[in-house]
Amino acid sequence: MITNIDQICRYLAKQNDPQRIKDFLSGLFTPAEIRDMESRWEIVKRLNNGHTQRAIARELHLGLCKITRGSKELKKPGSPLKQAVEEITKNKS
Repeated sequence: MITNIDQICRYLAKQNDPQRIKDFLSGLFTPAEIRDMESRWEIVKRLNNGHTQRAIARELHLGLCKITRGSKELKKPGSPLKQAVEEITKNKS
Protein backbone atom coordinates (compact mmCIF):
# COMPACT_ATOMS: atom_id res chain seq x y z
CA MET A 1 0.00 0.00 0.00
CA ILE A 2 1.37 3.39 -0.98
CA THR A 3 1.03 5.89 1.85
CA ASN A 4 0.51 9.62 1.53
CA ILE A 5 4.13 10.28 2.47
CA ASP A 6 5.21 7.80 -0.21
CA GLN A 7 3.18 9.74 -2.78
CA ILE A 8 4.71 13.04 -1.69
CA CYS A 9 8.24 11.60 -1.75
CA ARG A 10 7.73 10.14 -5.22
CA TYR A 11 6.41 13.45 -6.51
CA LEU A 12 9.31 15.42 -5.02
CA ALA A 13 11.84 12.90 -6.33
CA LYS A 14 10.64 13.55 -9.89
CA GLN A 15 11.03 17.33 -9.62
CA ASN A 16 14.07 19.11 -11.02
CA ASP A 17 12.91 22.63 -10.23
CA PRO A 18 13.60 23.92 -6.70
CA GLN A 19 11.02 26.70 -7.13
CA ARG A 20 8.34 24.15 -8.03
CA ILE A 21 9.20 22.16 -4.88
CA LYS A 22 9.13 25.32 -2.78
CA ASP A 23 5.75 26.28 -4.23
CA PHE A 24 4.43 22.77 -3.54
CA LEU A 25 5.62 22.86 0.08
CA SER A 26 4.26 26.37 0.55
CA GLY A 27 0.87 25.18 -0.67
CA LEU A 28 0.89 22.15 1.60
CA PHE A 29 2.23 23.73 4.80
CA THR A 30 1.30 26.89 6.66
CA PRO A 31 3.86 29.68 7.03
CA ALA A 32 4.35 28.61 10.67
CA GLU A 33 5.02 25.02 9.61
CA ILE A 34 7.52 26.22 7.00
CA ARG A 35 9.30 28.31 9.65
CA ASP A 36 9.39 25.24 11.91
CA MET A 37 10.99 23.16 9.14
CA GLU A 38 13.53 25.94 8.53
CA SER A 39 14.28 26.07 12.25
CA ARG A 40 14.76 22.31 12.45
CA TRP A 41 17.10 22.40 9.46
CA GLU A 42 19.13 25.18 11.10
CA ILE A 43 19.36 23.05 14.25
CA VAL A 44 20.67 20.07 12.29
CA LYS A 45 23.24 22.18 10.44
CA ARG A 46 24.51 23.71 13.68
CA LEU A 47 24.66 20.33 15.44
CA ASN A 48 26.57 18.88 12.51
CA ASN A 49 29.02 21.79 12.76
CA GLY A 50 29.71 20.94 16.40
CA HIS A 51 27.58 23.52 18.20
CA THR A 52 26.28 22.38 21.59
CA GLN A 53 22.60 21.81 22.18
CA ARG A 54 22.55 24.46 24.91
CA ALA A 55 24.22 27.05 22.68
CA ILE A 56 21.72 26.36 19.90
CA ALA A 57 18.82 26.60 22.34
CA ARG A 58 20.10 29.92 23.61
CA GLU A 59 20.87 31.38 20.17
CA LEU A 60 17.63 30.27 18.50
CA HIS A 61 15.39 30.65 21.57
CA LEU A 62 14.25 27.02 21.42
CA GLY A 63 13.62 24.25 23.90
CA LEU A 64 16.22 21.52 24.30
CA CYS A 65 13.75 18.74 23.41
CA LYS A 66 13.40 20.04 19.83
CA ILE A 67 17.19 20.12 19.51
CA THR A 68 17.65 16.71 21.12
CA ARG A 69 15.54 15.09 18.41
CA GLY A 70 17.91 16.35 15.70
CA SER A 71 20.92 15.30 17.75
CA LYS A 72 19.60 11.75 18.15
CA GLU A 73 18.85 11.47 14.44
CA LEU A 74 22.35 12.62 13.49
CA LYS A 75 23.93 10.02 15.80
CA LYS A 76 22.09 7.03 14.29
CA PRO A 77 24.36 4.71 12.29
CA GLY A 78 23.99 5.48 8.60
CA SER A 79 21.72 8.45 9.38
CA PRO A 80 20.02 9.69 6.20
CA LEU A 81 19.67 13.08 7.91
CA LYS A 82 23.42 13.29 8.52
CA GLN A 83 24.14 12.27 4.95
CA ALA A 84 21.74 14.93 3.67
CA VAL A 85 23.07 17.76 5.82
CA GLU A 86 26.64 16.95 4.88
CA GLU A 87 25.84 16.74 1.17
CA ILE A 88 23.76 19.91 1.14
CA THR A 89 26.06 22.03 3.26
CA LYS A 90 29.08 20.83 1.28
CA ASN A 91 27.43 22.03 -1.93
CA LYS A 92 26.12 25.23 -0.28
CA SER A 93 22.84 24.82 -2.19
